[in-house]
Amino acid sequence: MTPPGLPREVASQVEGILGPLASLERVGGGCIHPAGRLRTHDGATAFLKWSTKAGSAGFGVEARGLEALAARGGVPVPRVLEVRDGADDTPGWLLLEWIEPGSAGAETARELGRGLAHLHRPLDPDDDWPPEPGWEEDGWIATLPQPNPDGLDWPRFWARARIEPQWRRARDAGAFPQAEDGAMERLLARMDEALSGWEEEGISLLHGDLWSGNVHVARGGTPHLVDPAVYRGHREVDLAMLELFGGFGDPFHRAYREAAPLAPGHRRRRDVYQLYPLLVHVNLFGGSYTARALSALTGALAAF
Repeated sequence: MTPPGLPREVASQVEGILGPLASLERVGGGCIHPAGRLRTHDGATAFLKWSTKAGSAGFGVEARGLEALAARGGVPVPRVLEVRDGADDTPGWLLLEWIEPGSAGAETARELGRGLAHLHRPLDPDDDWPPEPGWEEDGWIATLPQPNPDGLDWPRFWARARIEPQWRRARDAGAFPQAEDGAMERLLARMDEALSGWEEEGISLLHGDLWSGNVHVARGGTPHLVDPAVYRGHREVDLAMLELFGGFGDPFHRAYREAAPLAPGHRRRRDVYQLYPLLVHVNLFGGSYTARALSALTGALAAF
């Protein structure tokens, strides 16, 4: 059968993996693609996220990001069962193991802090990935392209591959007055100073889109990471975003810093790192995020 709301082509492909489908229960949380819990006639369950349009991209890079996080270890992630990027006449989809949701307990934040510190341990030449910024392919953050060029040091990567593209997109859409260009140009030109101190920590594997909504708490309280935009960079990027959009409070921060103390200057760098997700939100949603992005820009420049 084709569960209501699921494209026939997607249902047919998924049935080839799981067997005949019995039902689809929609689940909330995602603002980009619909998602739900699938049940088969033999009682198996799985999580499915799909596009409503043919030709949709991004599911493959998300799946490979989940597999990279799983290989690095630290915080559990759902196991990838299968993935399809969209074709000319077929929507894309991502099939994951179903993890029964639960409630955060007293230990959840501490477990997340310790696990994230383990995930963020610095990369070295003996690891699976080189200790250099970027990734093996370009990705997405929500519906926006996230380029991952190689050959740049970290401050130039952050300036050229993260801040500048989002700023230009927002400026072209009229989100910021032209008068703000000078402030942004000063920040981009002095990114080495703005991010000074990162060298003490090196490059880590990042979730890349880490906010509380992308931490799925399983039954029993164990946190899992979902919906990544994986790349290699400075670990404070994940911490800054998690703090910006609803973190896990003092228990998380204490556990993280006990396992992996932060380098001097992390508060100064936080505005520079929070500027990127704020610009992404300006481009996706506009509204109050424009003022918040300008506030972060002012805060980043205040260190000079």
